[in-house]
Amino acid sequence: MQRTDDASGRQDCLGFLALAGEAPWRDRMAEIARRAVPNSWCGRATQQRHALELILSKLAKPENGVAPNRAERRIIGLARDAVALADTLPEPPRERLRQRLLEGLVGEATLIPLFHLLREAARQRARGFTVHFTGLTDGTPHDLMLEYGEARAELVCETVSAEEGRHLNRGDWFTLVDGVNPELQNWLAAHPGRYLLKMTLPDGIQSPEELAALQQRVSTMLADQKRQDANGAAVLKLDPLLLAGVQAAGAGFSARLRSQFGPDAHLAVTSDATGSSVFVMAARAGRENAIAAAITRRLGNAAMSRLSGTCAGLVSVFLEDVDRSEWRGLRETLELEGSIRRFFTTPDAARITAASCVTRLEMFDCAPPDAAAQGEVRFRNQGHREAARPELQPAISSLA
Repeated sequence: MQRTDDASGRQDCLGFLALAGEAPWRDRMAEIARRAVPNSWCGRATQQRHALELILSKLAKPENGVAPNRAERRIIGLARDAVALADTLPEPPRERLRQRLLEGLVGEATLIPLFHLLREAARQRARGFTVHFTGLTDGTPHDLMLEYGEARAELVCETVSAEEGRHLNRGDWFTLVDGVNPELQNWLAAHPGRYLLKMTLPDGIQSPEELAALQQRVSTMLADQKRQDANGAAVLKLDPLLLAGVQAAGAGFSARLRSQFGPDAHLAVTSDATGSSVFVMAARAGRENAIAAAITRRLGNAAMSRLSGTCAGLVSVFLEDVDRSEWRGLRETLELEGSIRRFFTTPDAARITAASCVTRLEMFDCAPPDAAAQGEVRFRNQGHREAARPELQPAISSLA
């Protein structure tokens, strides 16, 4: 029976890849392979960012005898939904769907926005709503129209990168670490021990020129065995690494570092083969991250540009480029809830009946507490005239 299920999943993924076309998909996989440089921070980031595409490509290959895991089954189901949707659409809307797919196969884009739309439609159908893809069929600013009896709701799907709320871009950090690592390995071999290089970057990294200058400053510090280097762009300080209770860069090491430096710090660890010699780089911008504020900014933009205000309005935000600890922190500290609740008191929120937020952890069916328990975090705007409408409660009632 499992072989039949696996074969069906492969056919679903092949059908999805066929929507893109053989050449665009082949070119995209080749591009990802070129960028996913082994043993590099940027390479690992590329693999993580394009995990969805890589999983689809793997699942479309001949059976390997290994049953799909939970995340893969979720992806197969959404790929199946995409193919089924395409089969129901006349040619112009079908081409719009294909263009959305192709837009996810260019540059830094991914297929996440399309799969977020498919996932949201599936969840609303499961709640009993009739779902219309009006963004595809009629070119409406909102993506979906939900109906239940006489009740209607417009639903908008947005994708926001956590980078929009970071004052020190994570991509710049990965590039810096990759640039420094080769000479750092040699330096650590010549200077065994445990070291910590703390970087304070008041304004983050604003340009490739600033990134190159920072890398050169780190290299010069190591070569000259300096303890400190400071100017207006960055303060660098090299000290012994003192981390009580952890003797090597092994189990618990990363967690202890994160606990010491907090959720906003960028961390990188380089060690020798035994893990006894360790060099840690930790960097922070001059301000705390503002990821929740980036989400609420997008909610305001969506309310004004994508919702008509003539019926209930829902906005589902997919938060990209966020790690497990950041996502848990946004929820557990109530930072996200507080930001959205405050936004609901402003005029910009007048068209939004409810807002929700989801990440890859929910899309890939990860378990709480890393993922939100209900598959999303949702907040109802109590001041909206449709907020108490009984027929719409499955879509708008707050689960947070």
